[in-house]
Amino acid sequence: MEWWLIYLLLGGIVGYFAGLLGIGGGLVLVPALTMIFTAQDFPPDRLLHLALGTTMATIIFTSLSSLRTHHNHGAVNWHVVKTITPGVIIGTLSGATLAGTLTSQLLSIIFVVFIFYAATQMLLKISPKPSRHLPGKIGMVAAGGMIGTLSSLVAIGGGLLSIPFLTLCNVKLHHAIGTAAAIGFPIAVAGTLGYMANGIMQTQSLPDYSLGYVYLPALGWLVLASMLTAPLGARMTHTTQTATLKKVFVILLYCLGFRMLYGVLIVQM
Repeated sequence: MEWWLIYLLLGGIVGYFAGLLGIGGGLVLVPALTMIFTAQDFPPDRLLHLALGTTMATIIFTSLSSLRTHHNHGAVNWHVVKTITPGVIIGTLSGATLAGTLTSQLLSIIFVVFIFYAATQMLLKISPKPSRHLPGKIGMVAAGGMIGTLSSLVAIGGGLLSIPFLTLCNVKLHHAIGTAAAIGFPIAVAGTLGYMANGIMQTQSLPDYSLGYVYLPALGWLVLASMLTAPLGARMTHTTQTATLKKVFVILLYCLGFRMLYGVLIVQM
């Protein structure tokens, strides 16, 4: 428990940026937790699995706060949530199961590729132009499956995938953001259950106080801090130069991505 202060500080930073910029904390939490778990001498072959599982569990709590806010502003399209959720759940559980069979090195490469994609998307403000309408039920389930699978593999709430998909289908941006927040909750729940279930069989090789691939001491402090600072970040949105801070955040993502890539290359050498 001597690491509680580091977890508390990390949760505070992640929660603040999540509230300020409207982006999930998984992109920062996963590489940060990987470094912290390495310093705590956790099993090297299970490091990233623990970071991914713990991050998904943290998103459960942070997504609830975001979901409530967007719902109160009438920005959640519940019809979309209802039709896409079955696919999201199936895809998320499949992604978590797949992650359990992959090595930490391969998972790291997948995550690094995604973190560079996300940082570049934010830096260049890449967004698709609306060109079509929402697909039917089968198409929505298929889209949800793809979003859920990748989201669980890289431990994100899905906003970086579901928002572009919804805007491409002519959903207004503020509704796309609000709906993505609602979609993030089942992704987080299903992903957490998947990482828990797949880690249960690895109990002997995991640190104490782990519930599958969810490390409970880190989860508790991260949730406590992030839920305190996320509202502060949200309130600062209208009084702070968010464009400048977003650039700083993008630089942070690139640094974390290169740090993870360096770690992967060192392990393989």
